Amino acid sequence: MEKIIKNVSIMCFHDELCQVYNALMTALSLLREGSKVTIFFGSRGVNAIHKDKVKDLKCMPDAPEEVSNAVMTKMEEMNLPTVEDLFVMLHMEGARLLACPLNVPLFGMNRDNFVEGVEIANPATYYKEVVVKADMNLTF
Repeated sequence: MEKIIKNVSIMCFHDELCQVYNALMTALSLLREGSKVTIFFGSRGVNAIHKDKVKDLKCMPDAPEEVSNAVMTKMEEMNLPTVEDLFVMLHMEGARLLACPLNVPLFGMNRDNFVEGVEIANPATYYKEVVVKADMNLTF
């Protein structure tokens, strides 16, 4: 079977657990298929790359608590990797993890707060070198 390699840009603008999880699992799947993957965290998405806040991401915070709890219980039953584990896998397997240089200070963060492997995106080149050149641009 022919392997199709793509340049993939994934933008994560949310800090809701299911959105972050979907972005990271999509990135990992594409990376493992041979794609070059860059994940950009902007807006509230920067909370997902904060090494302390990542542990407290909420699943469907606007849904009734029993719905959110049921999803979390099902995820645990399925023995899915944690968001923290996904970040380690993505970093170790070669994904580029970028933080928005505007949103990091807006949310009171700096580089010391990031999970391992995250770097600040260069606003002068990010869109030109990542988004425009991507074969696929996915947003979560």
